Amino acid sequence: MANKKKWKDLPPAVRIGTVIVGVAQLVFLAAAQRDISQRPSDQIRGSKGIWRVVTLLNFVGPASYFVFGRKKATSKIATAR
Repeated sequence: MANKKKWKDLPPAVRIGTVIVGVAQLVFLAAAQRDISQRPSDQIRGSKGIWRVVTLLNFVGPASYFVFGRKKATSKIATAR
């Protein structure tokens, strides 16, 4: 089994990169969770509960929610014509 590197053994650039990626992941997760909370159920494909669980999967979950989980908004201007 290979020796695992400890945090203090990593170069500063790797540590900074890891922190930045971690913060970005948390922001992406928070944005998805907030959108699920504020968006009406009829504008989400599927169950809000399922999407909440899916968004917990690293970057893949929130990205899949934003791409596949939200229904396209219809423009009120286009429908008024």
